[in-house]
Amino acid sequence: MSESVYLKEILRELEQNACLVRDEELNAAADAILKAERIFVAGAGRSGFAARAFSNRLMHLGRTVYFVGEPTTPAICEGDLLVIGSGSGETASLAAMAGKAKARGAGLAVVTIHPDSTIGQLADCLICLPGSTPKSDQEDTCSSVQIMADLFEQLSWLVYDVLIRYLMDRTGVTEEEMFERHANLE
Repeated sequence: MSESVYLKEILRELEQNACLVRDEELNAAADAILKAERIFVAGAGRSGFAARAFSNRLMHLGRTVYFVGEPTTPAICEGDLLVIGSGSGETASLAAMAGKAKARGAGLAVVTIHPDSTIGQLADCLICLPGSTPKSDQEDTCSSVQIMADLFEQLSWLVYDVLIRYLMDRTGVTEEEMFERHANLE
């Protein structure tokens, strides 16, 4: 049996680029999540799938959380937090959401490759991840054997999971308590 060269390279890229994620940014995002009355999470495409998984874990953690676009998502208000995952930071629908949230007095946390993007500039706290995306006119921050924005999307999924660990440590919520909130109508 032979090993997968691509799999080893992708894992190497993730490990190498994980070293560039700043602990200060993760802590600032965790602080914002803990201060928020309610958390709204948004993302489009594959970045949206990672963001949706993050909203699921926030619910398991006991937070009041909504994934934007679902029929049961209420209006965002002052004291709430919008978390947006966008590699380019330029997705028009997400930029519009960011602007609306800020106008309503909500906080904004952004996970992106480009902190100087439209969405990044609106952020109260920002987690900057290395990556590349064909959706931005800005220069890629690293190269990858992976296609399109795969590196950003995978790294964002891991960063969201790390944020959950930070939040578990700060709140004392255990994995057993989280599992009690796991879906049971499956």
